[in-house]
Amino acid sequence: MNPSYGDTAPIAAHATPLAESALAIVRSSGQQSLKILAQVFSRPEKLLGAAGNTIVHGWITAGGEKIDEVLVSVYRAPAAYTGEDGADIVCHGGIAAAKAVMAALRGAGFRDALPGEFTFRAFMNGKLDLTRSESVMEIVAAKTNAAREHAVRRLSGALETEITGVKSLLVQALGGTEIYLDYSEDDGVSAGDEAAGLLPDRPLVEEALGRLRSLAASYRRERLYADGALAVIAGRPNAGKSSLFNLLLKEDRSIVTDIPGTTRDWIEAWVSIEGIPVRLADTAGLHPSEDPVEKLGMERSRELLQAADIILYIIDGAQGITGEDRDFFNQDVSKEGAPPVILLWNKADLAAPPPEISRDFSPHPISAKTGAGIPELTREIAEVLAKRFGGGPEGGGHAGIGTARQKELIDRAIAALHEALALSDRREPLDLIAPLLREGVNSLGEITGEVSTAEILDTMFSRFCVGK
Repeated sequence: MNPSYGDTAPIAAHATPLAESALAIVRSSGQQSLKILAQVFSRPEKLLGAAGNTIVHGWITAGGEKIDEVLVSVYRAPAAYTGEDGADIVCHGGIAAAKAVMAALRGAGFRDALPGEFTFRAFMNGKLDLTRSESVMEIVAAKTNAAREHAVRRLSGALETEITGVKSLLVQALGGTEIYLDYSEDDGVSAGDEAAGLLPDRPLVEEALGRLRSLAASYRRERLYADGALAVIAGRPNAGKSSLFNLLLKEDRSIVTDIPGTTRDWIEAWVSIEGIPVRLADTAGLHPSEDPVEKLGMERSRELLQAADIILYIIDGAQGITGEDRDFFNQDVSKEGAPPVILLWNKADLAAPPPEISRDFSPHPISAKTGAGIPELTREIAEVLAKRFGGGPEGGGHAGIGTARQKELIDRAIAALHEALALSDRREPLDLIAPLLREGVNSLGEITGEVSTAEILDTMFSRFCVGK
């Protein structure tokens, strides 16, 4: 039978990548895990007698043969990440050593952990709620320090605290509504009376709705830090696109020459701009050409421009504005829904920019050769992206939602509360309003995991990496 989430069998997995390194970690957890591990450990009595949160030195063995010298970090239930007995085995780094230790554990009776199974067990044993569980993988996937900080806020419980606070408001309002329904007949008020349409504790529902809308609005900002944004550098050949690309990346990735058309296809790399992960793309120069390779490169560049979150368009200050530049602004920037553009006047050390290019664009002076104007440019990029995705560059230090699952459930709660207030405005009976308040409570409970199903949990945790 294939293993499934929810059992307590002893499990093990590589917790560090299989690669050359100083150390590697194999993680284990589950019922009788320490007793099973003792079967392949050179000092079984010492291991079995070790207190939680202590380290034991010894060897992993198999068939009487020493496999590797290790340090075993012992964890005892319930004071462990998973809430179960378990151990982290620190062996020598390298593929062969880590594989050999893992093979010895399999031989002793451990099975391979499913993706995210350690965190799943932490959730099932009450060590983490679902928002904190999801933040674990957000930290693993964080591309910048700011992205890590946003995920750590959720891991520290900021989102759980906010969701719990909103839910308590709704529980109080729901309780008042149900009491009114239970006792209204005794007081001589029927569900169809005018007074029955007045929602008890309405201010609590309105406050909950406002806080949920703020959380929903935080989603795009949080995804900016988690997923990053696409910034495309565009301009005529030899305007300085590749030089700017290398300067922002702080390494020579694009070939820079005085020959126009050197870049014939776009290349990309990740870079941190004011803490925001940015996928920076250097594109082929935009100009008339009969060269089929250049034309194909420019077609691909224009496709990338349409997908961009922000465009950095460079004008060669030494040559000034050309017809190709004006064509770009007339044909590409003027389209409805076009991404925001930051206009850059390169080689400003050789030629000063004009006060403005058009009514909508004032050039930003830079020198891709000397680095002049780059700090101001990175701040402007961050400001434009923050405005496009909502919220300030630092996220305001408030709780934010980090996953599509959380956003969907908050939207569901918002819709239910909005409908409840609308029914109250129309003085509809409370027995129609109460189920909507209950739906809002259940949606919030599903975010933290108080309300969940095995199917939902399996789907969520299967997206984690093995070893987490």
